[in-house]
Amino acid sequence: MPDGISHFTLPNGLETVVIQDERAPVVVQMVWYKIGAADEVPGKSGIAHYLEHLMFKGTDMLQPGELSKTVTANGGSDNAFTSWDFTAYFQRIASDRLPLVMQMEADRMANLQISDDDWQAERQVVLEERAQRVDSNPQALFAEEMNAILYDNHPYGRPIIGWRDEIEALTRDDAIAWYDSHYSPNEAVLVIAGDVTPEEARALAEEHYGPIPAKGEAKPRIRPQEPPKRTERRIEMSDPRVAQPTMVRSVLAAERNPGDQDKAAALTVLADLLGGSSQTSELAQRLMLPGKALWVGASYDGLSLDRTEFRLSMIPADGTSPVDAEAALDEALAQFLSDGVDEADLERVRTRLRAAQIYARDSAHGRAYDYGQGLSTSLTVQDVNDWPDILGAVSADQVMAAAREVLSAKGHVTGWLLPAEAQPASDGASPEPDEAAAPIPDAPIPDAPDSDMPAPDTAPTDTPAPETQTNPEVQG
Repeated sequence: MPDGISHFTLPNGLETVVIQDERAPVVVQMVWYKIGAADEVPGKSGIAHYLEHLMFKGTDMLQPGELSKTVTANGGSDNAFTSWDFTAYFQRIASDRLPLVMQMEADRMANLQISDDDWQAERQVVLEERAQRVDSNPQALFAEEMNAILYDNHPYGRPIIGWRDEIEALTRDDAIAWYDSHYSPNEAVLVIAGDVTPEEARALAEEHYGPIPAKGEAKPRIRPQEPPKRTERRIEMSDPRVAQPTMVRSVLAAERNPGDQDKAAALTVLADLLGGSSQTSELAQRLMLPGKALWVGASYDGLSLDRTEFRLSMIPADGTSPVDAEAALDEALAQFLSDGVDEADLERVRTRLRAAQIYARDSAHGRAYDYGQGLSTSLTVQDVNDWPDILGAVSADQVMAAAREVLSAKGHVTGWLLPAEAQPASDGASPEPDEAAAPIPDAPIPDAPDSDMPAPDTAPTDTPAPETQTNPEVQG
């Protein structure tokens, strides 16, 4: 176990990680529930995110909104966010206020109250959030379409925020049923990071969370899985609000699994090699520098309970048609598959990724996020600890095996988001790519978290992503 990290489980099943960091008298508390949008039943999309909003509506002890007001009055900040695989709540506050925020968080784990007035008003807030973030945003609408096509059967194809007509039908009874079924200490992870000792954290956890009984046995998280993909699929969407054509290619890829993270590490390195740096990545060298693209990137996020995505994105250079730009991308990919990995480039990427992992340890909040997200997606504390070393040991053979798997996959989805007057990317048939160059992609697609929150574990990038790329979370 790394220095400063401790791990224990309370008798009621609450798994707890403590990250001691005494450099500042500040502490972060995060509670991660192992339940998210992908666990919703068909017809109830958005219930996980909706309950996240309602969790701020009070308890027997707290009035609606009082938790956040109390945190603010004590000089802290708080927020919450929902993903497909988890729902999380956090506070950042002076370390001597940890007992206060722990008491309030434990209270709403056990004693949430949802009034007849609150549930309808908050449902309207969620509908307005969807209108602002998704319905009025062509990039977000395009992302929803891409996701729904990539995932034929798996619930990752549903938006985390929910489909509008299903949000409109959510009720107080739906929210209470979700809370009663899933908000239990044995289905949660508590992470405490900052100026606190393991002994202090354990005593406080036992005092505040220990008395909360588990709501029965935690059920296995078994979801419908994706059938084999046999053909390429394509979509186009035009909108007058779109300034530049953007292409996204997505394909299913392996996730990080307990005790088995090698393939995910290779995919992480591959994404960084292809599109992680604006000037030195493979695709930047082959497409941006010759003037064929304004931007190109690759991304992959392996922190997912089930199969995730590997994605490529591209903005063609001015005057380059979508058809020509896509052909140039296919040619660049074919050349990469033929040439293989340059050892100097591989070492540069491994060093950069490992350095990013080490630098991330400078943030107690970021480290709390890493352990919380990891444990919420089936990893162990040891898996999270091992990840930097696994990244640093990725070989060229592993990278090329991963490249052949995702770049040559038949089941990719290619989408073009176009200005209304743009020339179509195809005439109904796919452009003919080089046989050696199979398509590519990027990672799950919902809403951006609070600026306080570190992004999920994606490959670092020096270039801003196109607007079609968003983090797999919806912030409350």
